[in-house]
Amino acid sequence: MDSKKGMLNKLADNTLIFALASATLGLAPFTPEPHVWGKIKWVMGGANGMAGMDWFDLFLHGTPWILLIASLAARLIILVRK
Repeated sequence: MDSKKGMLNKLADNTLIFALASATLGLAPFTPEPHVWGKIKWVMGGANGMAGMDWFDLFLHGTPWILLIASLAARLIILVRK
């Protein structure tokens, strides 16, 4: 149980870092549309023609967003437990 609390606290403590990473790495390049958004649309459209490099690129640009969501969820869990 203590290790779970420690992980939740670490996630919650790094929300700002994850938000900055999402706003920069998660959205770059910004024009003509955020890169991760284009990849998500591609996957939602059936992912036709996506190569291994495209999946890896989606993973790299999507990771900051996943960490940000996990961090916000950790903050919510900590808030509810108090």
